[in-house]
Amino acid sequence: MTDNRGIKVLRRFLRLVLSLFAWAFLAQPLFAAPADVILAKIEAHPALWTVHGPKGTAYLLGSIHIMPPNMDWHTPAVTAALKASDVFVFEIPMDDSTKQAMAAFILQNAYLQKGITLPSLLQGSALKDYNDALARTHVPPALLADKRPWFAALMLDVGYMQQQRLSPESGVDRQVYGEAVAMGGKSFRAFETPEQQFALLMPEDRKLEVAEFDESLKEILKDQGEVSNMIDAWADGDVKRLGHIMNDDLKADPKMEKALLYDRNANWVKQIAAMLEENHTYFITVGAGHLTGPKGVPALLRAKGYKVEGP
Repeated sequence: MTDNRGIKVLRRFLRLVLSLFAWAFLAQPLFAAPADVILAKIEAHPALWTVHGPKGTAYLLGSIHIMPPNMDWHTPAVTAALKASDVFVFEIPMDDSTKQAMAAFILQNAYLQKGITLPSLLQGSALKDYNDALARTHVPPALLADKRPWFAALMLDVGYMQQQRLSPESGVDRQVYGEAVAMGGKSFRAFETPEQQFALLMPEDRKLEVAEFDESLKEILKDQGEVSNMIDAWADGDVKRLGHIMNDDLKADPKMEKALLYDRNANWVKQIAAMLEENHTYFITVGAGHLTGPKGVPALLRAKGYKVEGP
């Protein structure tokens, strides 16, 4: 059984990466957003890798799935790679099919049994944390009353990020997809299905679900600026620092680390190897944490003998 430290690791990873990515496909103006202000443009210089295969070439760009709307990450190298690519690859399909699949998954898995409410599952400090998190995120309590804890946590995470003027719609993958569609003549592929990725958000053990929810509430209430630090490291192109911020805590739970990072990275590398046998230029956009470290996608491709240019 996952201990309290493992619970914290899981929530932190999902909060920074998966939950807000998933929400990008479901996002509606559900929450009270901060008043609009004029934000100065921030120039980012994210890391970009180029992989050379027998026939194909692939560019690898790490995505931050939530971003401030004033972040400009279009360096000359990234812009040239976007224009040169004819196939765009993402973690999951970026079109409306993903939105439909996620909506169906939520209908089947996100609601409590009739007659049970979310607050009724919470006791003592957990109930207080819940009410404090509602106040901080501005998520209407009625939206959460009939939701399972795992999905309520996702909604609270999104509400909290929105209060910090971060948006899934400004995420790198969403922007890359929009630009590829606008250019026309591009094709699209994905490494995983929406169901596979969204299922990572949902605990298998119902007894642990409330404990994980309570931990997520505490993280919201005691935020240490991890999301801002993550975005800053990505914007600076500091791959090593980014890897530490996003992945180091997972080492406390090797089983979770393997499932969420290493197994998926290895699976994606197999698919990339097959792509490089085709005469295409690929622009691959995946979560930035998957591209860092000795078991990241670029390192695994180098280990297979591919020429990989980049950090």
